[in-house]
Amino acid sequence: MELRRLVLGLVGLDLLLVATLSTHVARAASERDTLRGRAVELVDEQGRVRAQLDVETSGEVVLRLRDAKGEIRVKLGAGAEGSGLLLLDGSTEPGIHLLAKGGETSVTLASRGGQRRVITP
Repeated sequence: MELRRLVLGLVGLDLLLVATLSTHVARAASERDTLRGRAVELVDEQGRVRAQLDVETSGEVVLRLRDAKGEIRVKLGAGAEGSGLLLLDGSTEPGIHLLAKGGETSVTLASRGGQRRVITP
């Protein structure tokens, strides 16, 4: 009689586990369109990283776009204090820097000759 109770108990436990797993799988299937992770990298045909999206240790979210040589050309960041966009020229020097941080905004334009113009409201 005890063996029969044990078998029935195990069958019941198995059914409970199957039901739980089925619910979890069904929920995961409905979230298939969402990719979750701590970082995303896009690579070209040679395996070189061309774009990166990740969360820095500071908590800032950063998107970096790279050229074929691997040099960063665009950087977009968002953190607790604000956000910024940096566009770099062919020599990887900042060409345009948009910044909205701490209630202040600015646009910095730079030329190859090193001249800078900062525009603020």
